[in-house]
Amino acid sequence: MKTYFFIIVSLFSFSFIYSQEIIGSWGGELDIQGNKLPLIFNIKQKGNQLVSTMDSPMQGAKDIAISQTTFEKNELTLVSTTMQLQFKGSLNVDKIEGTFTQGPMSLPLILTRKKDGESVLKRPQTPQPPFNYKIEEVTFINPIDKNTLAGTLTTPSNKKEFPVVVLITGSGQQNRNSEIFGHQSFWVIADDFAKKGIGVLRVDDRGIGGSDGLTMSVTTKNFADDTNAAVDFLAQKGFSKIGLIGHSEGGIIAPMVASQNPKVKFIITMAGPGIPTDELLILQTNAIAKASGASDDAIKSGEETNRKLYALVKNHTGNDLQGELKKVLIASMQKLPEEQQPDAKEIATVAEQESKKISIPWYTYFLKINPDVYWSKLKIPVLAMNGTKDLQVISKENLAGIKASLEKAKNKQFEIIELPNLNHLFQEAKTGTVEEYGQLEQTIAPVVLDKMSSWILKR
Repeated sequence: MKTYFFIIVSLFSFSFIYSQEIIGSWGGELDIQGNKLPLIFNIKQKGNQLVSTMDSPMQGAKDIAISQTTFEKNELTLVSTTMQLQFKGSLNVDKIEGTFTQGPMSLPLILTRKKDGESVLKRPQTPQPPFNYKIEEVTFINPIDKNTLAGTLTTPSNKKEFPVVVLITGSGQQNRNSEIFGHQSFWVIADDFAKKGIGVLRVDDRGIGGSDGLTMSVTTKNFADDTNAAVDFLAQKGFSKIGLIGHSEGGIIAPMVASQNPKVKFIITMAGPGIPTDELLILQTNAIAKASGASDDAIKSGEETNRKLYALVKNHTGNDLQGELKKVLIASMQKLPEEQQPDAKEIATVAEQESKKISIPWYTYFLKINPDVYWSKLKIPVLAMNGTKDLQVISKENLAGIKASLEKAKNKQFEIIELPNLNHLFQEAKTGTVEEYGQLEQTIAPVVLDKMSSWILKR
């Protein structure tokens, strides 16, 4: 069964007299073949109309506009004609009982009123006030790209001398809390560290929250410059024991910065790349395909195509990379068995979409990264961690790569840890699949928090 996203924007009229009691946020769960899909509808008054947005936390989707919102005779109706979506229910005090339909799917849905900021997802580790440490909202400038970066600095309130770390998010746009599926792992880390005597600076990615500077041309190198600016900002504030903690893509940004900036005194990499990134992506794709039930033949065929695409990107010297990638994709799909082969129109559409994605500057830069270039230069303390159920950065190969590079550097201060049954987000997991991330209540395993904090404090 398909899970839909809802992306329509328009307004509809309503009866003003009834509006006040329906305004607010309402949340509930759809039961789709035993899988729970939480939804939140946010209803506001705009002039003499009601307008609504929807959040689907499990899908990482927020503020999706609903095209029609009406509340008449105690009945709420939310409609998106383009997405074939409708919810119709009756208000009874603080509960709306009704039916959610989308396409051929029709399911009961009960909505209850939510407090401001309250999530329908259970995230027990999310920090709650009061906080017994200092919290400072900060901004600083990346002097290379001249972009503004905004973040939060948390520091112990009962210590004058303490280490401080910059947290570096993984790929994709994330806020300073590294929020994914309602999990705010960087907020959890900052809260835990501040209570134990470690300062933390966490920063919004470009184009998110208070940070600007996002363009189609940015690459991992630009994000590394942002992190470097964060280190210099902390140094200017008088901190001297500065470290980096990077997750996923952030785990390669950390050594990129540390290999050039002597102000960085230690590194923790959480599922950071340790082998050439094109090989990492091959392992990732194969692992995810296998976990999804793909056949060995399908996995092999996909790997052959991906190797051709990645080799083309790494070795390309012409002026039409997207066009050449498109040819490879079309040829690959045309070789599929007849019963699996899309029609010509779909082949052209898929080839266009995928070639455009692979040819963007971030992707082409990332594919050419060889982590050994950076890890092999480091003599500062390094803690490298991976979970055995990580399907995105496979633990065995990546940790072995980091270890080999640090030995090449003659680094005597590193520790490599493979943590059993933890996924890419360092949650205690059963499958390690992306779909499982949002289903788990745990944001980050306590053993990870304890290991990182104790390791830092021993330095």
